[in-house]
Amino acid sequence: MELLQALLLGIIEGLTEFLPISSTGHLIIAEEYIAFKDTAKVFTVVIQLGAIAAVAWYYRNDLAQRIAGLFGGQRRHINFWLNLFFATLPAGLLGLALANQFENYATPTVVAVALILGGIVLWLVDRAPTTEKPEAIKLDDISRTQALSVGLVQCMALIPGVSRSGASIVGGLLTGLNRTTATAFSFYLGIPVLGLASIYKLTTDWDKVGQISGGLPGIAVGAIAAFVTALFAVSWLLRYITTHNFRPFAYYRILLGIVVLLLLA
Repeated sequence: MELLQALLLGIIEGLTEFLPISSTGHLIIAEEYIAFKDTAKVFTVVIQLGAIAAVAWYYRNDLAQRIAGLFGGQRRHINFWLNLFFATLPAGLLGLALANQFENYATPTVVAVALILGGIVLWLVDRAPTTEKPEAIKLDDISRTQALSVGLVQCMALIPGVSRSGASIVGGLLTGLNRTTATAFSFYLGIPVLGLASIYKLTTDWDKVGQISGGLPGIAVGAIAAFVTALFAVSWLLRYITTHNFRPFAYYRILLGIVVLLLLA
């Protein structure tokens, strides 16, 4: 894998991981145009750690306070961590049980259909009145039922092209969260969900890590690119969504899915 390819994959991963447009889908589509080797899928898992680090860095001060609050017995922080646990649980269990089966559907055709259907769902859900309410439930006030519901909807993201952030944001909107709260919870949720998924994939394919074409320089370039672009994407979306809606992302998903299907025809 050339350094330019590593840079491109890192940028794709970082820009798309936390936007509701499916990073996995974009990377699968990229396989059709970039000369991937057998270790490229492992490479994308490694650089995903850069994107995870970006959102953790963005929330570093808040996370430090929440960790201290957890050990200090503060109710709102305990509630926050319990919500993350219950929202992580469904996708974690289903992913462990069916991860290999879902990987069989990692094709451009499946991704294109998932992009289109996911775009339609995002468009429909985003039009609900609750998404506009500024007085809607805050991050610390999310109920256990809401958190679990977000986690259950997030399971749909096991289908390539659906988007983990997209599914969890839709789940949040469906439970009555406004756009800002749903997005923030989705970002926090990405840390344990993506982190555990990456650890699992690395432990099962660890022998391939050392075979990555480009070696450590390629990994470093891809991970740094993913970190920088993910940090930008997270910061931008949180600002954008305070005054805008998700419908442009829905239109983009539908258009990209149609283009991919036409190219595959």
